[in-house]
Parts: sequence; C-alpha cells; structure tokens
Amino acid sequence: MSFTRLQKIALAVAGATSLAIGATIMGAPHVFYASYDIAIGTDPSLLSEVRALGAGLAGFGAVMLAGIIWPPLRQTAIVAAHMVFLAFPAGRIVSLVADGVPSTGILSALGLELAIAALCLFAFRRRTTTPARMAVS
Repeated sequence: MSFTRLQKIALAVAGATSLAIGATIMGAPHVFYASYDIAIGTDPSLLSEVRALGAGLAGFGAVMLAGIIWPPLRQTAIVAAHMVFLAFPAGRIVSLVADGVPSTGILSALGLELAIAALCLFAFRRRTTTPARMAVS
C-alpha cells in the first residue's frame, strides 16, 4: 500500500497533533489543562491517570507518524488516526449533551478534532465501486 500526498498530509497532521498534545499532557499537565480553565490539582492518582492518557495519545501520534514512512505500520496508522479523531469528538459531544456547554477552549478543541477527522475520512475514503460481475449460467 502506498500513500498519496493527501494521505501523508492527513497522517502528518493527525500524528503531529496527537504526539504534541499527548506529550504536553504527559510532561506538563497543569499547564495544558490550565489553558482550558481546568485546575487538576495535586492528587497523585489523578495526575497519574492524566499522564497515562497523555502517554497513550502521544503513542498513537507516534504510530501515525511512523506509518507515513514504514509500510508495515500504514494500516495501523490509518486506524489509529480514525480512532483518535473520531473518539475524542464523540466523547466531547456526549459530554456536551450530558453535561452542558464547556469552555471555549474545549469547544475549539472539538472543532480542531472534527476538522482532522474530516481530513482523515476524506483522505482515506474507500472506493466502493467495483466492476460488474458477469453472470455465469
């Protein structure tokens, strides 16, 4: 499987975004969440959970980026990009309905996630048309 230029761009955007956000959450969770007007406090259990989720997001980003250059990871990179950028907005939309309207920073993140999801869905859309089969009697 080889990638088109658009597919490489989609994975690069998705991967760099996931890696950067995940690494920031892992390395500086207070700073990251303060940008959303969220104070996460100093509870070691909460910080462990937050950093673990950041590490997972960074790991998915690394897989997406590696898939651009390493053919055995290409399909996995595509799945990772779709999972991250469809799951995050889905969770935010569920929260919007269940919990109410969050901060403008969170709404901006939702917009970015939806834009990256649309880019990935467009770049990796499948061609579903196949030649008609000849009937054999």
